[in-house]
Amino acid sequence: MTATRPPDTHCPCGSGHSLAACCGRYHRNEPAPSPEALMRSRYSAFALELTDYLLETWHSSTRPSSLPGDDATRWRRLEILDHEGEGDRGRVHFRATFQEGRRWGVLEEASRFVKEAGRWRYLDGEPSVSRLKPGRNDACPCGSGRKFKACCGLR
Repeated sequence: MTATRPPDTHCPCGSGHSLAACCGRYHRNEPAPSPEALMRSRYSAFALELTDYLLETWHSSTRPSSLPGDDATRWRRLEILDHEGEGDRGRVHFRATFQEGRRWGVLEEASRFVKEAGRWRYLDGEPSVSRLKPGRNDACPCGSGRKFKACCGLR
């Protein structure tokens, strides 16, 4: 599946750069230079429903044969908590906030990456999912800095 957005659209990974200048270049087959860059581009691919890219960037030893579409999940925020890369191995600990209808959740994972044929690939991770229940006056989980009631709570 391929989703298209104008090149000046902000990148879903939260870098503040345009999609074309950030993760979009990796989606167009430029090699990601680090495990963190690959993690950000994979998050953006989930947000944009680029399943072909997700499969291409999965290590051949752990890659599933297919990925089901997920129209119900809206990825809202990515936070990189820690990352390292040394030689042909790397690790990225991240937190991704998502919305399914009116429900909110957080996926936190310590992901492992390895180089395969000179390119970084996602190997595996240890995910945990928890639910959020934002109150009207809480900070919005999307990371906008506004109160929930004045941001995503309006939708």
